[in-house]
Amino acid sequence: MQALLDTIATMEPSTDAQRLFHGRGGLHPGCEHLALDVFPPVFVLTSFQSMDDEALAIVQSALASRWQQIAPGQPLNWVYQCRAERQTETRLMSGAVPDPHEVSENGTRFRVHVLKGQNHGLFLDMAEGRRWVRTHVATHPGLRVLNLFAYTCAFSVVALQAGARHVVNVDMSHGAMGIGQQNHQLNGITSGASFLAHDIFTSWGKISRAGPYDLIILDPPSYQKGSFVATKDYARLLRRLPDLLMPGGYALICLNAPELGSVFVHDQMRELAPEVRFVERIANPAVFADVSDERALKVLLYKQ
Repeated sequence: MQALLDTIATMEPSTDAQRLFHGRGGLHPGCEHLALDVFPPVFVLTSFQSMDDEALAIVQSALASRWQQIAPGQPLNWVYQCRAERQTETRLMSGAVPDPHEVSENGTRFRVHVLKGQNHGLFLDMAEGRRWVRTHVATHPGLRVLNLFAYTCAFSVVALQAGARHVVNVDMSHGAMGIGQQNHQLNGITSGASFLAHDIFTSWGKISRAGPYDLIILDPPSYQKGSFVATKDYARLLRRLPDLLMPGGYALICLNAPELGSVFVHDQMRELAPEVRFVERIANPAVFADVSDERALKVLLYKQ
């Protein structure tokens, strides 16, 4: 756990939500089960192994000591989430969590919920993907965007801020889409977005009617029982891309399955959508460095 404690001892105040320590990347032996995020003003320690009270007390002491140095007089707020196979829990360890809890990333506001569920409302590893979308749309204003598996619609918010004409958000979770609508409102966006709380695989008619699109963002879960399994369902998505994309349009294809490398997508694209050609892989935030790039999140850019 020493690498985590070293990170805590040198961390600086953060105004943006971000990952601070990524043991999951395998670059810190003995810490592979640990991740530390900050969703200001709350730290979230996630462990994929159960941690005993003594270990948690060590983390508490390290956080408290550093917090006193960088934010004297301010309360320390931190949450522990255990995601061990047979034991899952989320516990407020110190301080409080704002309700509602709003965080920022590059000036954009998002609503998060660190005490409920395993996904907090904003995927921090996708920060560079959102940055690419913002830059691309800003240099090509007026684009029509399709955001599949939209979750809480972070891509939609940054696209509309950058000058997109319209974004169609599709996700089968009514709760996530509701937060997505709140995220637009938080940023003063009152028009330009559609929200379809539908199963994508039964909604191609509605999705197609609003197209074709200049940019398609495809960010499905790698495995979600009953809704999406990458190994069998990705092909059902990729074969639709040529008809949904405008000539010259881009597709941002995301794959977050450690057991599947980029070749999994490249091979299927060559077979199912050969006219949509690979352009580049978008780098992940530096803090998410991994012993193997192919095990980490893959954000792949293609062009029709």
